[in-house]
Amino acid sequence: MGAVVIADPGKNEELSEDPSHLQNYCIAMQPICDGELEHVADELLYRDSATSTFVNVTDEQAMMATARVCHIAFYEIGLERLVGDRQIFINASRDMLLKSELLPPNTEQVVVEVVESVTGDSEVLASLRHIRSLGFKIALDDFVLSRETEPLLEFADIVKVDMMQPFDEQAIGLYKSKRIKLLAEKVEDVETFERLRSMGFDLFQGYFYARPETQRVLSRARSNNHAALVRLVSSMCKYNSDFKEIQNIIVQDPQLTFLLLRYANSAHFPHRGKIETIFQVLLTLGLSQVRNIAITLLIANNGPASKLMLARALIRADMCERLANEMIRHGGEPAFLAGLLSMMSPLLGKSPQAFVKDMSLSEELVDAVIDRRGELGSLLKDVESFENAHTNGWPPKRVEMFNRTWMKSQVWANEVLSVIKEV
Repeated sequence: MGAVVIADPGKNEELSEDPSHLQNYCIAMQPICDGELEHVADELLYRDSATSTFVNVTDEQAMMATARVCHIAFYEIGLERLVGDRQIFINASRDMLLKSELLPPNTEQVVVEVVESVTGDSEVLASLRHIRSLGFKIALDDFVLSRETEPLLEFADIVKVDMMQPFDEQAIGLYKSKRIKLLAEKVEDVETFERLRSMGFDLFQGYFYARPETQRVLSRARSNNHAALVRLVSSMCKYNSDFKEIQNIIVQDPQLTFLLLRYANSAHFPHRGKIETIFQVLLTLGLSQVRNIAITLLIANNGPASKLMLARALIRADMCERLANEMIRHGGEPAFLAGLLSMMSPLLGKSPQAFVKDMSLSEELVDAVIDRRGELGSLLKDVESFENAHTNGWPPKRVEMFNRTWMKSQVWANEVLSVIKEV
């Protein structure tokens, strides 16, 4: 999950009124996966303060915040750059539902998530009927079946069930009989995931896939040359990296060779002529890009749970690199590697020490990754604090810088993942 800066209220007169407690709110994105652990959607989340774990505002204020979130995602960044072809869930209060003109234009990609405080009165039902006619999907968030809420099921495509609340099997049966998709929220362990999947749940939220036991249960055989990739990354961490040595390592991995050639010939790198050799790839992409792709492929092929976490790892690494270029005396490359390696424990199901020993890393990188020491370690801790919305006491300009950096890193990670999607 990561935070992003709010839109400039001056860009939309209707949103120019800004309650003081909304000025520094945080926005995050939480992934949604299917039963095969494919990353199929994201929920755009709003927090009314740096440390909130839930929304605590009136419907009117929540509508303003949702409108601003949508402004960022759909107009400032663009949905394709932000999430590719995945669906995106946006929260909608009663007031938001009754002002459907404020909904974004991407009707086929957007899921309108009706918050739990909404009941099925005549105005809401009429609005939901209209919203569905526009092409939006509708989800019911934290849904609890009652006489007041049951009418909402007529328009629901998805019901979200909070796993931290008492489980109502009779209600689940009703949703399934209506052919409504079931989304389990706050799934904390792989056993719960597998049990719910066997019960017919379709979608899942929660960081169960970040736990080491998930990696062991859901891992698969690697199709690439794992040892060659580790040697490649280790070799490229040296300050005197040798092109010939790196070429020799790359060609031992046909999958990596194919991926690098495809990426170097993509529209991301405008150039004349076709790139046909690894030497040309190294000249076009540079050593750091090749290293980053190698690590990305190493993670992606470790199993479905690792692939699901890959976006988080890439965003953290890219944030570290961008911020290091602004904040500390080092270049960004060591910071990128520090950010990525800091996620290796949940990604590969190994301790950081176990992974680091396989690589020839500098003492500074080891200190940062293992103990969060030194300038790189301090930067890494700050990025982790930002990811968890623990930014109380930060100056507004610092929050702004981290927010803007997150936004750029999210777009970059989505670009990289689109390249390896078919691999």
